[in-house]
Amino acid sequence: MDRTLAADLARLPALLDATRDAAAATLAALGARPVVPPRPEGPPAPEPLPEHGAGTEAALAAFEDRWAPRLSASAGPRYLGFVTGGATPAALAGDWLTATHDQNSNSALDGGGQDLERETVGWLRELFGLSDAHTGTFVSGATLSNTTGLAIAREWLGERLGVSPAADGAAALGRVRVLSGAPHSSIAKALSVLGLGRRALVPVPTLPGREAVDPAALERALADEPGRPAVVVANAGTVNTVDFDDLPAIAALRARHDFWLHTDAAFGAFAALSPEHAHLTSGLDASDSVCVDLHKWLNVPYDSAVQFTRRRDLQARVFQNAAAYLGPLGDHPDLVHLTPENSRRLRALAAWFTLRAYGREGHREIVERDIACARALGAALAQDPSFTVLAPVRLNVVCFTLAEAPTPERLTALREAAGSEVFVTPTHYAGTPALRAAFSNWRTTQADVRRIARALHTAARELG
Repeated sequence: MDRTLAADLARLPALLDATRDAAAATLAALGARPVVPPRPEGPPAPEPLPEHGAGTEAALAAFEDRWAPRLSASAGPRYLGFVTGGATPAALAGDWLTATHDQNSNSALDGGGQDLERETVGWLRELFGLSDAHTGTFVSGATLSNTTGLAIAREWLGERLGVSPAADGAAALGRVRVLSGAPHSSIAKALSVLGLGRRALVPVPTLPGREAVDPAALERALADEPGRPAVVVANAGTVNTVDFDDLPAIAALRARHDFWLHTDAAFGAFAALSPEHAHLTSGLDASDSVCVDLHKWLNVPYDSAVQFTRRRDLQARVFQNAAAYLGPLGDHPDLVHLTPENSRRLRALAAWFTLRAYGREGHREIVERDIACARALGAALAQDPSFTVLAPVRLNVVCFTLAEAPTPERLTALREAAGSEVFVTPTHYAGTPALRAAFSNWRTTQADVRRIARALHTAARELG
């Protein structure tokens, strides 16, 4: 064994203690450190690969000196970009143990990783109000979850047309229509990856002043090609304003039209935890496939999402592997036969830990506290003459802009001026350049909201 590696093995408990201390110090400073640190002129000059390493302790010291100060406080309470959660204490423990046990959780030939994942998926299915008709698998994020769901939809289209895209290629389908009102950008990306093409995405008018699809317009679009199956992508929480399509109304259209219903509920599914907002997810169970992102509101570390479907048989037809060492397909296929990945970490463990540690009530409290924080920031910005709130705060996102001259350049300047206190992301809403503040972190409180509102107000005043 390499001499340095052997020395690290002999000192492993002490090295883990040092890593724990560094992690604890980072987390303890989240409330005080800049959310986005000032950016020096360019990245540091790349260092050459060491010919002879100096060991873990030296690597930790180099990281703390060279890279840690450049990282954002994305685990903290005022990082409001990308609908990013943090990692609850239990999720952090689970993630550390994920690396410790380093499981191949895709195969039944290995240990109990698959069983742990299936138990966790069952808990999540119950959390989101889905029936046992849905089976689920872990993937890396909403983009891969949407891609997996649309891959199953692609095979369903083939089933309806008497072909198999998994065997014959997407061209066997001919022209495909994917209808949606305000789809997330990952939908077009998924269609490109799947060989259906970005032009397969057909925009459907939304309700006036809303991002929710107009069900009457959707029915007219479906009727344009009678007798030919289509795919409908519904939204349970749009990215800009967390608007929800009328899922029961969309599902009812299947009585007259033939389509696969995929619902993108990346973070909107968590509305099911709040009694006040659970009605927004009514009808989610009627979906043929569902996307939910877990490194958002479940507050588990990147990368983690789950994908649900009613047609696991089609899912296995798309993603099956033909190799004896990968485990059986059968009636209960190994997870390796259900996603694009042959190799992945035991992502489910962090989710298992946080659900086991805090249960439904603990995560309900996080969801409702974040919603209250979003409402409070929306109210504060609405009372500030420097800003215009562009849409109602329906759940956990505040979409706003400058009241005067809301150009992309001025909004960038605003973001940068407030960057040490709050991180928000740019967007466009109804043609207007805007900013989006998304609350999903388990640490965020009303005190953070007041701090955020002050920082934005001060930055806007400095802009003039």
